[in-house]
Amino acid sequence: MAVLQTPWYDKAVEALKLNGKSERTQEAYARHVRKLIEFHHGKDPDRITEEELRKYFIHRQDVNKWQPNTMRICCSAIKFFYLHVVERDWHIFKVLKAPYEKRLPAVLTREEINLIFAEITTFHNYVFHSTIYSCGLRLQEGLFLQVSGIDGKRKLVHVHRGKGAKDRYVPLPDATLNLLRRYWVTHRNRELIFPALGRGQNLGPVSKTPMAIDSVQGAFRQAKFAAGIKKRHVSVHTLRHSYATHLLEAGVNIRAIQRYLGHARLETTMVYLHLTSKGQENAFGIISNVMKGLDHGDCR
Repeated sequence: MAVLQTPWYDKAVEALKLNGKSERTQEAYARHVRKLIEFHHGKDPDRITEEELRKYFIHRQDVNKWQPNTMRICCSAIKFFYLHVVERDWHIFKVLKAPYEKRLPAVLTREEINLIFAEITTFHNYVFHSTIYSCGLRLQEGLFLQVSGIDGKRKLVHVHRGKGAKDRYVPLPDATLNLLRRYWVTHRNRELIFPALGRGQNLGPVSKTPMAIDSVQGAFRQAKFAAGIKKRHVSVHTLRHSYATHLLEAGVNIRAIQRYLGHARLETTMVYLHLTSKGQENAFGIISNVMKGLDHGDCR
């Protein structure tokens, strides 16, 4: 959280840690507080008034047209900062509520995924994206995948400290296990499956950090364009959405999918019911059979 270079910095870090916020959340919250301070030309946060804060939120929503997800993080970050760090329990925090985005996620077909993967030219990126898709991982979970988390005998992947700092196990397909084994022998890093390789591609065995997030996102973006995929809002995270949808279409129980994805609430997983037409193909015929005979009545 190296963002708030003010006397409030240490207190902010301490409050976020005591509240159990993850490092990513700490960074996101700090970024939005920094944006608030920059907007007010470096003004000390305890001198920003409640009215200035109200105008700031309205400006971001009406002038900057921030998306609902961005506004939600902004509101949560600044509310947390003022309640727990600056210690201002203002009325605006009782009424402040950012809208939730209702947009359904994009999903790729198996054919589209194959087209994209065929355009990924480097082995490490191919293995990484194949693992993300076939195990339904989040981007950060894939980057920090541990060698010790691969259980080849039980065909499971141990995801350490996923979203919400929760561990979980997900099934490891045979094809993915074979890919991971083939890739690991190219670097033999004792901790990371996907270590940063360095410019000379020779830091793999000793690297303590994973591949750069920008590099894997860029590789996916290039492959998507090369494959001619025109769908909007398609990113690496779309592979996770596609995994869940394809499992649902294949008949995997939605409770099992919830567990594999690490969702705390079943309602979060149920969004994938809206992304598949599986099970609807014969619906008209089934309904007709259930209602058979209604046209035989004597009423005129």
